[in-house]
Amino acid sequence: MLKRISLLAALALSGFLIAPQPSKAQALTPYVLPLDYELMTEQGRYLASEAQQLAEYRQFNQALTLAQLAVQLAPNDAQVLALLGGLYLQSGDTERALALLTQANTISPEEPRILFALGSAHIQKKDYLQASRYLERGLRREPNNANALFDLGNAYLLLQQYGEAIARYTASVQAQDDFWPSVNNIGLVLYEQGDATAAVAKWEEALALAGGEEPEPKLAIAVVRYAEGNCRAVANAGSSQCQQALAMGMTALEQDSRYADEEFLRQNLWGNRLMETTQQFFNTPAVRSLIAEL
Repeated sequence: MLKRISLLAALALSGFLIAPQPSKAQALTPYVLPLDYELMTEQGRYLASEAQQLAEYRQFNQALTLAQLAVQLAPNDAQVLALLGGLYLQSGDTERALALLTQANTISPEEPRILFALGSAHIQKKDYLQASRYLERGLRREPNNANALFDLGNAYLLLQQYGEAIARYTASVQAQDDFWPSVNNIGLVLYEQGDATAAVAKWEEALALAGGEEPEPKLAIAVVRYAEGNCRAVANAGSSQCQQALAMGMTALEQDSRYADEEFLRQNLWGNRLMETTQQFFNTPAVRSLIAEL
């Protein structure tokens, strides 16, 4: 019986393959085109701009994919690194965001937008003092940035430096007169300080600036008015103040069911005093039934 010959051996025996010879000289290496790093960086920046546009249209997954590729092409471009860091920050991946933003800040230490993003990242990390430092540094270079002033106000609120918080929120509104979140958060500070009347006035102002549609100031007004009317008492429950407060609060919850969650309210900086008042409102039978359906 003939032995089966492998294809490789058969080809060699047929002359289609040449048996390897001992090396006598340096092997010829294939020519590799040199990388054009300037072109790669330019392409990375282009992809970053595309990613930014996608993010503006809230297409975060596509934006993140493009930004990741952009960083591979332009790993030393501070703006590209910061964009990807910002997207990670929005997705809640604080550690990756901080690593990229810190790298971007090393490359471009005076860029205010990178400093602002680092401030936001440290707020997410609950390092409020470090957040305030980055935000203050950025605001020295871009003092009228309403969003950064708002973030700084939040940092000071979380540090329980209420006077500083109100000052930064006020500056934010001075920089952008329709910036309702800052007006809303002044109300949060005032309520924690025990001034419910002034707080409600600020929430009413914030609601007007927002076109009457934002659920957060609407809910805050409702729960405080419900408490002020002693609406949990059966004798008062049918009063016009109590019924209006109940309807307003329920409308706010129907607009955005996240406001029925205590953790979400805490994330929006609702303090202990306001949370206690809100829980009383949530325990109202009609509200409790609504929350169960949301």
